[in-house]
Amino acid sequence: MRPNLHPRLVNGRFGDPGLFVEMLHRREALLFDLGDLSPLSTRDLLRVGHVFVTHMHMDHFIGFDALLRVSVGRQKTIRMVGPRGFADRVHHKLLAYEWDLVDRYEADLVFETTEMLAHKRTRRARFRFKRAFAREDLDEAEAPDGIVAAGDGFTVHASLLEHHGPCLGFAVAEPEHANVWKVRLTERGLPTGPWLQALKRAVGQGRSGDWPIALPDGTNVPLGRLRDLVTLSEGQKIAYVTDVGDTPANRAAIVRLARGADLMFIEASFAASDADRARARAHLTTRAAGEIARTAGVRRVEPFHFSPRYEGEEARLLAEVEGAFRGEA
Repeated sequence: MRPNLHPRLVNGRFGDPGLFVEMLHRREALLFDLGDLSPLSTRDLLRVGHVFVTHMHMDHFIGFDALLRVSVGRQKTIRMVGPRGFADRVHHKLLAYEWDLVDRYEADLVFETTEMLAHKRTRRARFRFKRAFAREDLDEAEAPDGIVAAGDGFTVHASLLEHHGPCLGFAVAEPEHANVWKVRLTERGLPTGPWLQALKRAVGQGRSGDWPIALPDGTNVPLGRLRDLVTLSEGQKIAYVTDVGDTPANRAAIVRLARGADLMFIEASFAASDADRARARAHLTTRAAGEIARTAGVRRVEPFHFSPRYEGEEARLLAEVEGAFRGEA
């Protein structure tokens, strides 16, 4: 299965937390946490349509200004998710600047925030550039299964965790993965290309056999004649968890969130031998990270947010996580 979601750590394993997720054949990208964003290009930042912030410590939110600066003057909406109080923090950031020249712009940049409250409820607010980012309170609603965002081909679930206060964990998943049989395409003399996205979408949505599919030459072919070109399999899932204390409640919530993920990005701030230090700072050790990933049944674990105190010891930390993940520690 060729993955549609392509994640990369913005600052490696030791720098500020941040995960940039590109989606195959789509211009939009997802961003988890807003630490130092300088490694991302302007092109990368302009692709960001959804932002998911675990909590409001500086190393998770300092990059908001970089995203704001490249986005001003663009006609776009950026949807952001964070814990309780998140909308206030975003508003405070926006109010730090003068917006007396907004009338000179035609484009309207909009930030829409969703706060994850207790008991899977959400609260939304909106901030519009053309209104000098005045706050518009929207609504409160239930978040079934912790779903806080959804788009074309992806759904993001959030879980309320505990650090030094509320912190969110996230999991992004495809509803289903559509696979094209290139051998069958070749046998029928059909080309690859963007038209296959419409075909995969129609199969995934269960459209009827007479649903028209436009081929590159402009002709329409009923879906029933093309359906065998596509098979469906379980969608890709990526979990992202950082800055959480090693408590039974956190472990249980993380396991539920990440269950069966193809890839799990999880903090491992401290070495296994520094468990007391990790506990005092409400972070995970390498052993805890590996154990949680193993219990969740994920296919691969990617530890990050290593403490700078272990600079030069990355191989050791990775080995400790992997050992616990395989049940060897």
